[in-house]
Amino acid sequence: MTEPYLQLQEECKTELNNILNYWSKNTLDLKHGGFLGQINHFNVVIPKASKGIILNTRILWSFSAVSNHFQTDDYKKICDRAYNYLKTNFNDSTSKGVYWELDYLGNPINKRKQVYAQAFAIYALSEYYILSKNEAAKDWAIELFDLIEIHAKDGDSGYLEAFNENWTPIEDMRLSDKDMNAEKTMNTHLHILEAYTSLLKIYDDERLKDSLKTLVNIFQNKFLNNKNHYDLFFDKNWNLLSNTVSYGHDIETAWLVIEAAKALNDNELLQQVKTTAVQIANTFLEEALDSKGAVINEKNLNTNHTDTDRHWWPQVEALVGLKYAYDIKKDKKYIDSSLKIWEFTKKHIIDYENGEWHFRVDKNGKPYTEEDKVSMWKAPYHTSRALILLNKTQK
Repeated sequence: MTEPYLQLQEECKTELNNILNYWSKNTLDLKHGGFLGQINHFNVVIPKASKGIILNTRILWSFSAVSNHFQTDDYKKICDRAYNYLKTNFNDSTSKGVYWELDYLGNPINKRKQVYAQAFAIYALSEYYILSKNEAAKDWAIELFDLIEIHAKDGDSGYLEAFNENWTPIEDMRLSDKDMNAEKTMNTHLHILEAYTSLLKIYDDERLKDSLKTLVNIFQNKFLNNKNHYDLFFDKNWNLLSNTVSYGHDIETAWLVIEAAKALNDNELLQQVKTTAVQIANTFLEEALDSKGAVINEKNLNTNHTDTDRHWWPQVEALVGLKYAYDIKKDKKYIDSSLKIWEFTKKHIIDYENGEWHFRVDKNGKPYTEEDKVSMWKAPYHTSRALILLNKTQK
């Protein structure tokens, strides 16, 4: 490993501490409990902002994962706070599962059962259990797994996207206004795979293993296309509904599928997905990076329209995905590209004035000040996870 890359790893540890300090000091809702729902670009708290399940599960996962990585109790109170708020406010004690959104007081205002959200709850609870050994957290994670398998699983043909409060079919399945209304999406399947990989660490169950292996094969055989990208939106029968490439999701998926195969102890499957990961990484280097080393957002292959904004999370997912590719092939190009991405991130993505990272910047590195620092979708999860992984000792 090169000296500059070792320096990158040290800087990742420092930046991880900066991010944790930001979230520790700025996001606790000391008046109404839990965590604030929205803080704008300039660190102004938005009054009475609603509280989303994705933000809250990602906070629990991030602080639990950092605590486990560094073997520290420094963030135990924040982890307990996040867990208790989820259990008290987001948990549907009647129909089971977790609500999508609460008001600022902690009352549910959107009770839909988004499978993506159930998966993130499993992911967070599994990591929190490793830290706390709280059996109730483990039991809840298993209950959520059972709910997904009972209500969302479409045989051996993937998972449906969303349901009403009582798990009946819902017409509008979208995660957000930016998404297509599709019955099966790569993004939700990715985070089910991520959650099941994490749950397997604490729950040795054959059904879980079977479902995780099926998910890996779905990524290899359904989402992966012949251009080394993962297709994003499908109907129930796996008819493709879009032709957009999300570069951040490509490189993130490549390494998460490797982790799933590792968890399954399936060497043949592991070799297959490692081969795929290298192919994805090579295509990513050809298509996703600009001349400054930044990761562009996405491209529509039908119109050739490219979204050249640089969002915060694809930059760090790229660093992880390219690290995995380097570990497999030992090709210096992955390290060289990582160093460029990190230099761009330090120069344009990290907000040295207001703290945390910009949500996105334009092609010239100028931040969009209308974007939030904390929101339904802006959490410490992508950054903390990547910085932990990059800080780990190389094998």
